[in-house]
Amino acid sequence: MKIGYLSTFYPFRGGIAQFNAALLKELKSENHVQAFNFKRQYPEFLFPGSTQYVTENDRAEVVESIRKLNTINPITYYTTYKTIRKFNPDLMISKFWMPFFGPSLGYVLNSLKKRGVINIGILDNVIPHERRPGDIPFTRYYINSNNGFIVMSNAVRNDLLSFKPDAIYKQVLHPLYNHFGSLLEKKLAREKLGILYDKKVLLFFGFIRKYKGLDLLLESIRFLPDDYLLVIAGEIYGSFDEYEQMIKNYNLENKVKLFIRYIDDGEVPVFFSASDVCILPYKSATQSGILGISYHFDLPVIATDTGGLREMIEPFNTGIIIREPVPNLLSSAISDYFNLELSNQFKSNIEKYKNKANWASLAKEILNLYEILKNNQKF
Repeated sequence: MKIGYLSTFYPFRGGIAQFNAALLKELKSENHVQAFNFKRQYPEFLFPGSTQYVTENDRAEVVESIRKLNTINPITYYTTYKTIRKFNPDLMISKFWMPFFGPSLGYVLNSLKKRGVINIGILDNVIPHERRPGDIPFTRYYINSNNGFIVMSNAVRNDLLSFKPDAIYKQVLHPLYNHFGSLLEKKLAREKLGILYDKKVLLFFGFIRKYKGLDLLLESIRFLPDDYLLVIAGEIYGSFDEYEQMIKNYNLENKVKLFIRYIDDGEVPVFFSASDVCILPYKSATQSGILGISYHFDLPVIATDTGGLREMIEPFNTGIIIREPVPNLLSSAISDYFNLELSNQFKSNIEKYKNKANWASLAKEILNLYEILKNNQKF
């Protein structure tokens, strides 16, 4: 079967590109697949990070793609469509994570849909964490340009159905990323980061944004003894001043170690190998790629009960879910994790998740959905 895949690929970096590269590789094992990429993903002034592109230390999958689509140049919407039409796919896959991409992706997909191509959208988010004018019409335009959908949490499924109650979809577990390499010996990893071996190490990892609740986590560690250490590793979207002030006001300088920068793929194993538990104190969420990285390194998770995080933890007993994002509940959960020695129990259960959440399973569900859509008279 001929499959087109329109999304973010190398040389762009980040979790979306990593997801796409892994799924593309799996689909290529039995299909003729062509990647179609952005020529410009975001205008630089709209991108809050340091760079959109891979660095020499990233373990990025080099994907050969056709780079045509410029999100702020409508002429490229048409030329991208014409290029994909020449490829003549049976199935067109795209990935959607924020409304900004609705106009560009929606135009291309809608044009293909009118020509009889079946479109399947993989939805990371439907309703964004940080809302802006135009979100609703842009999202609706994208959704209406697809025939079917892949969702990876109940929250995203429910948001999809709020836009399109008759949507045809498959719900799957978010696959684990598998390109980061292997665990390091904990003592060695801590030496690399300058961390004493006897510390109880909590990891907050990934892009730092308001909805991810770092302020709640800083509040919570006020209540923990001095042998706890919070490692904050990731690039800030916006300003870190608020968090710096909290660290100073609460006298947390000796309980926090900062790596406020983009963490290259080659460094990822060090942070997860050095840690005892990964903390996701999110105020809102759908599913989490960070949780998937944590599981790859057999690291249990403590997370708030928001979005689809419970679905990725509780059924497998791989961590602790906090019923609401409140600092004292978070600190109590962290204490219980260590005092009740839950680490080994949770680690053994992570293997159950790994057996279900893989790229082969996702590719199979996409192809099954394609067959359903192909045989559906509506299409």
